[in-house]
Amino acid sequence: MILVLLLFAALALHASPNTPDQTEVLRAQDQALLDAIAPGDRKVWERALAADAVYVDENGIVINRSEFLKQLEPLPAGASGSIQITTYEAHISGDMATVVHTDDEQENYHGQMLHARYLTTETWRREAGEWKLHLVHTYAMLEDPPAISLPGETLQQYAGRYVAGDLIYLIQWDGKQLVGGREAGHMKPFKGRGARRTFHRRPAASPEDFSAG
Repeated sequence: MILVLLLFAALALHASPNTPDQTEVLRAQDQALLDAIAPGDRKVWERALAADAVYVDENGIVINRSEFLKQLEPLPAGASGSIQITTYEAHISGDMATVVHTDDEQENYHGQMLHARYLTTETWRREAGEWKLHLVHTYAMLEDPPAISLPGETLQQYAGRYVAGDLIYLIQWDGKQLVGGREAGHMKPFKGRGARRTFHRRPAASPEDFSAG
C-alpha cells in the first residue's frame, strides 16, 4: 500500500511541475511596465523590450526601441497618475505569445482628475527562458460625451443640406426635433455628433439648400 501511495505522489509531482502560469508571468510583466510609465523608469522597459521592439502609440505613431526609451520621462510637476490592467488575455504557442489587455488610467493633472481607457495588443517571444516584448500597439478607447439637451432655437440652426463628396445629407426641423437622412431617403431622428467635421454645409443660396422649418 505504501509503495502505491509513493507511486501516485511521484506521478503527481511529475504531472504538475512547480512552474508559474505563463499568463500570470506575462501579466505581472505588463503591469510592471505600466507602473514604470509615471516615474519614467526606463530600466524596467529596457529589460522587457526586444532589440527590434516597435511601439505604436494611441496616435498611430510608430516608435522604435531607442526612440521610445528616449521619450520615456517622469510625469512633469503637477501631474501624477497610475495605469491598472483591467482585463488580460494571453494566447501562448510554444515560445510565442499574443496578448490583449485593457487598461484604466487615472491621472491628477494640476488638480483636475482625468480618466482614460486603453486597448493594447502585444507580441512576446521567449528568448533564453525570458519573455521579450517585440510589438506593442495601444489604442485609446474613446467614449461619447454625455448627451445634452438644446433648445429648439439652437437645434434649428443645424438644419440644412450637408455635402461630403458625392454624399448629400439633409437635416430638417420637423417642428419638434431634428430629423436627417440622405436625399430622397427616409428621414429619421437625428442625433448630431460633430457633423461639421466631415460635412460641408452649402451656403444659403437657394431655398432647396435648407429645410422649410
